[in-house]
Amino acid sequence: MQKFILILLFVLTLFSCGTDTDTGEFTVGSDYLALSNKVIMIDTVTVEMSTINFDSLVTSNRSRILIGNYDDPVFGKVKSDSYFQLSTTTYALNNTGSDTQAVNYVFDSISMILKYDNYYYGDTTRVQTFNIHRLTQKVKPNTDDSNFYNNSTLAYDSQSLGTISFKPRPTEKDSINIRMNDEFGSALFQKIKKREITDFDSFTEYLKGLVLVPDTSNSANVIGFNVSTSKVRMYYSKYQAEADEEPYIIDFTIADVAKQFNSISLDRTGTILQNLPVSSSKLSSKLTNNQGFIQSGTGVACKIEFPNIKQFKNIATNGAIVDAQLVLKPVNNSYSEKYPLADSLSVYVGDNLNRISSTLVNSANSTVYGILNKKSDEFNENIGYTIPIGNFLQKEMLKQSDSRSSLILTLPSISKSVNRIVLGDQKHLNNKIQLKIYYISY
Repeated sequence: MQKFILILLFVLTLFSCGTDTDTGEFTVGSDYLALSNKVIMIDTVTVEMSTINFDSLVTSNRSRILIGNYDDPVFGKVKSDSYFQLSTTTYALNNTGSDTQAVNYVFDSISMILKYDNYYYGDTTRVQTFNIHRLTQKVKPNTDDSNFYNNSTLAYDSQSLGTISFKPRPTEKDSINIRMNDEFGSALFQKIKKREITDFDSFTEYLKGLVLVPDTSNSANVIGFNVSTSKVRMYYSKYQAEADEEPYIIDFTIADVAKQFNSISLDRTGTILQNLPVSSSKLSSKLTNNQGFIQSGTGVACKIEFPNIKQFKNIATNGAIVDAQLVLKPVNNSYSEKYPLADSLSVYVGDNLNRISSTLVNSANSTVYGILNKKSDEFNENIGYTIPIGNFLQKEMLKQSDSRSSLILTLPSISKSVNRIVLGDQKHLNNKIQLKIYYISY
């Protein structure tokens, strides 16, 4: 027991001259535990927060058509266009056995059917407008890899092939139906009827693809639709068919999910994030009202650093960090029914250039997430994300090199949503980040 008391005196001596200011020092808090197994709890270690911006995010092959735009009160103007290539199982009209039968078919109409996938963000009580445009460029990546990114774009015709203005009902209705231009549909029908389109190659040579673009005059919401069940449907029938005779259809679907991607942009002009630097740098929370920011789709992420963690090696000759809990608090009034909090955060290990090296894992090598505590109180003091980081800090403490890893926080659906979070740092007035480290000497 006498030896442990000496250790405690050493700890207090080592850190008592520090403050919780930004001098690079850290102190032992007044609330610590001294247990029979020689564990102490330290709760005033310096934690630095900043906001970073990834160069790009892969948005192809994500199983979601993401369309819409809205003016975010914190982040700026968010917009998502969706590009895709179509195909069908048969490039021929219905044939009952006669080679001349197709002559008796006539075009009726063509529509795009978009099936909701239950994702939405923003104000769905307001009208959103979508337009369909024809691509003038093949759905092919510009680089050597096979991916498309949130900043990828393809050229398209300015003329709209179809438009819809509606109030989204993603949890109440199955789909939306966008009537497309008859001239466009009839021309495609004739190409198939005359056997000028007979296979995928001739079809994509004629129709390279489509893009869905939201009208920027309506800024309200972003909606998700299912890639596998959405389609363009062409209706045709027999010439002078009976009134009760069912029309024939050809469904053009997104069979190759790698050829569908969402182009997601963020205009930060006039916002607190307008000076967000290039991906290898960071914007300190000291410059953003003691806040850090995360937004899916646009590549905005929060970086957490522990500049003094190696000093823990001075506490005892033999000691270890056995546990640590990092609690991040969403800033009051930054979330609402329109901008809900995600249930969890994804946590990665990064370097000084914001390059991700791995996901955060615990001592059992299981992936660690930030889990949201939803139990609110009068002042929302209990709402926050808890991340167990003891294994990470122990490794950082024992590093022999001068290099230092950080934690990079994103949302789980980073490449197919536009959810966002605002977090408080250690100096935030109401929503301070908290870190409790449990250290054992032996």
